[in-house]
Amino acid sequence: MSSQPSNVNQYTIVIAGIQVHVYSTVSITQGERGVKEVVVFFLLHGRYGSAEQIDPIARSLIGQTKENTRDLLVVTFDQRNHGQRLVEPKGNDGWVKNKGNKHNERHAVDMYSIQTGTARDVTLLIDFLPAFLYPDDKPHPIVEWGVAGISLGGHATWISVASDERVKTGIPIIGCPDYGKLMAIRAGQAGVALEGPYFPESFRRAIQVLDPPYLLESGQNPFLGKRILVLCGEDDRLVPWEASKHFVEEKLEVGKDGIKEVSLYKGVGHECTDGMVTEMAQFIAKHCL
Repeated sequence: MSSQPSNVNQYTIVIAGIQVHVYSTVSITQGERGVKEVVVFFLLHGRYGSAEQIDPIARSLIGQTKENTRDLLVVTFDQRNHGQRLVEPKGNDGWVKNKGNKHNERHAVDMYSIQTGTARDVTLLIDFLPAFLYPDDKPHPIVEWGVAGISLGGHATWISVASDERVKTGIPIIGCPDYGKLMAIRAGQAGVALEGPYFPESFRRAIQVLDPPYLLESGQNPFLGKRILVLCGEDDRLVPWEASKHFVEEKLEVGKDGIKEVSLYKGVGHECTDGMVTEMAQFIAKHCL
């Protein structure tokens, strides 16, 4: 990963039992602050990944967004059942057509509960991170929050933007906003039915409350006024663009004060490329910093 500055500060704190890693070019020792306003971006890793795995991306984002009106803090943490929070490895596996040892019949429920849990962790950290970083009773300098995520983290990014009004910018990378459509594609590939035990009715009802397409159908639009940058690989087979296309192009409305940009990378599969990281950094620098 290019553009990683040697002077990046990385500080780890524990909030509600979650190890939280904060990156910045300014001092981030508790109680210390720079002179600029601060924008905080959560960077979420993918399935089977960890906060440690995306350390180079966090450092690259800092390196590519220096010398702006505002300072950027990038925050990473292990998603539930990942990294140091791993308790059940099989819970991260998917449906396998031959039903071998890697087959996890609870794949749909496991993955969605993790990504919604991650969105709730983001909300928790928005609530309490300022008190940990700036405990001196002076007004904290954080003026804006954003979320970016890769794959599983991209799914969580969609939910986080939709569920917390304080998240003003979302950058889902190879992630999908329409869980039902994504799981229908995977069910067809694996030869499973979207019914119990793979897709219980109680689980379907939970999705219909939480997932972005259903929020819009219910008359809510939590995306109004927000900035959304969608980055996908045109040749992605794991999270194909067809699962996201209708929602992103036809349903997603951000209003006159919002921003919606979409980039499909030709010849790219299910991966976060250097080009995607650069485009993410440019978007953050232009619209947030």
